[in-house]
Amino acid sequence: MVEEKREEKGPGPELPKGAHPSFLNTIKQKERIREKLSKIRHKIGVYSAKGGVGKTTTAVNIAFTLSRKGFRVGLLDADIDCPNVTMFLGMEDAKMEPVMPLQPLTKEGVKVASTAMLVDEIKRPIIWRGPLVAKMIGDFLENTEWGELDYLIVDLPPGTSDSPLSIMQLLKLDGFVIVTTPQRIACINSIRSGMMAKRLGVSILGIVENMSDRKASRNTEEVAKSLETELIGVVPMQQRLATLADEGKVPVLSEDEFYAVYGKIVDRLPR
Repeated sequence: MVEEKREEKGPGPELPKGAHPSFLNTIKQKERIREKLSKIRHKIGVYSAKGGVGKTTTAVNIAFTLSRKGFRVGLLDADIDCPNVTMFLGMEDAKMEPVMPLQPLTKEGVKVASTAMLVDEIKRPIIWRGPLVAKMIGDFLENTEWGELDYLIVDLPPGTSDSPLSIMQLLKLDGFVIVTTPQRIACINSIRSGMMAKRLGVSILGIVENMSDRKASRNTEEVAKSLETELIGVVPMQQRLATLADEGKVPVLSEDEFYAVYGKIVDRLPR
C-alpha cells in the first residue's frame, strides 16, 4: 500500500483574543480572495450611500474609458440585490456558465461579471437576509477568475449595511470613488458612505459629482472637504447620457464628448 505524502502546513492566522470563531473564517476567506485577485494591479470601488445618484453609470464609464486608454479592465457588479450593469451594457441575456471558477464575459474588451448573469430571469428579485447576501458576495469574489488585469472596477451596492460592509472587509481595495449629485441630501449621504469607508481603513480616491450643471455645487465641495479628499470629476446633466444607457450603449464608446469627461476622472486614479 502506497502511503500518501502529506504537505506540511503552517498554523495559519491566529484568532484574536475574545473574537468569535467565525472571525477566523472571514480572515481565511479574505486571504483566499487576496490570492485569487493577486494578478490585478488596482482594485477600485465606486460607491455611494444613496441609490439613484449614477453610481453604476460612473462605474461603467470609468471601466470602458480605462479600456479605451489601453488598460486591461474588469467590471464587477457587486450589487447582489439589484444588479444593473448588464442592462447598462445591453447584456441582459448574457449568462456565465455555472461552473467553478466562474468566467467573466467580455464586452468591447472589458471583462464583466454580475450576479444577473447567474439568475434565470433578470426581473426576478433576490430576496435574502443580510447573512446570505454577505455569503454570496464572498463566494462571488472568491470564485470568479479574472486573470491578469490593470484595473478591476467594482460597482458597490448603495447603503452602509451588510453588502458594502462585506466587500470592504473582504476585498483589499486601492480606494473608493464616491459618487454624489448636487442635492444636499445626496451629499449628506455621500459623507456617511465616505466616513464608513474611512473607519474600515479604505482610502477615498476622490468625489465625482454626477447630474451637475457643469460646475461643482457647494454641497459637493463640502463633501470633499469633510472627507479630506478632492473633487476629481464633474459629469454634466445630459439626457443623451441617460438615453445611451437605456439603449444598452456605453456613452464613452459612443461619443467623444463623454469620453473626454470621464477621461479627466480616470486620469486622477492610481497608475
